[in-house]
Amino acid sequence: MATLDLVLALVLLLSLAAVAWPFLPYPLILRALPTKPEHPAPGPQPSASLLFCAYNEAAAMPEKLANLAMLKARHPDLELLAFDDGSSDATAALIEGQGDLVALIRGPGRSGKAHGMKQLAARARGDVLIFTDANVLLDADAIGNLLARYADPEIGGVLGSLHYIGEGESATASVGSLYWRIEERLKDEESRTGNVLGADGSIFSIRRSLYPDFPDSVLDDLTVSMAVVFAGKRLVKAKEVIARERLVAARGDEYRRKVRIAARAWHTHRHLRPQLRRMRALDRFKYASRKIVRWFGGLFILTGALAASALAWRISPWLLGAGMLGAALLAGIAARAKSGPVAALADILIAYAATLQGVAKAMRGRTVTVWNPAQSR
Repeated sequence: MATLDLVLALVLLLSLAAVAWPFLPYPLILRALPTKPEHPAPGPQPSASLLFCAYNEAAAMPEKLANLAMLKARHPDLELLAFDDGSSDATAALIEGQGDLVALIRGPGRSGKAHGMKQLAARARGDVLIFTDANVLLDADAIGNLLARYADPEIGGVLGSLHYIGEGESATASVGSLYWRIEERLKDEESRTGNVLGADGSIFSIRRSLYPDFPDSVLDDLTVSMAVVFAGKRLVKAKEVIARERLVAARGDEYRRKVRIAARAWHTHRHLRPQLRRMRALDRFKYASRKIVRWFGGLFILTGALAASALAWRISPWLLGAGMLGAALLAGIAARAKSGPVAALADILIAYAATLQGVAKAMRGRTVTVWNPAQSR
């Protein structure tokens, strides 16, 4: 009996350690690693093309287009390209209404972001391809600061820093903001020690010569950014390249978004697996710590909860009953709470559940090609 108790306690501790790994042990290990310096060389700044895809983003377009006009005024040679994925609102008309500010490609219907970005990349002429989202705004100095990092010939890709707007509007937004601040710090440390392991679509860039070929079913942000690492170049993060985006405030919107992203991320992982296996040991460690361990966080939480329940039962069935009653009451309070620590805890668990559901969906051979903008941002 004592042996079973020990096994259950060990499973519980390992589950807790796995959940905590990306947020506590992994950052501490990164901080202990030496800095890998950059080596800029004199020369002209590369030319650039800025690309984004849009679907039913009419509400965001006026602010987005004004932001692009400001960037174009500061960088007259910046090429601006957009792909409309069959919008049913005024998105395409608003872009075309700006004259020659943005070159627009209209898709034949819903074909997805990966397909759209490939169309834009094939048309782009800049030495550097800058990828962003339709609802993301770039600070005035973002383009100049980003291109300056390409003075080092070993740098093949540069990520920016995403700052969220509206973090106090709901518990979901607050949790999303906290999660992203942790994510940004991890990327900073990964960049300092060599490579960041993957980018999100808000703001990142690569040298056009490194743009890979890939199917429409993968997560293009991860696939394109990892091509830099696979090519033996550095993928770094620039804190001074700032993008701003409004947070998703509703749990339903955020849940669906995380399921979609996780499904496509796991599908992409399987597509990239042969190249991932050939990465350097440090990069494989980073990738596993920040991505694979986190994708299965919901499973670790479930395993830990089952181990804790079994231990409680072995101590006393009454203890297990009291614990289950307390969890049920807490779940009921969390379902109605709009703010505070209980609501935040609920959103954290919901995020883990959504990610696990997305991974499970991808493991069954299903993925998501198209997307819909969140209504609550």
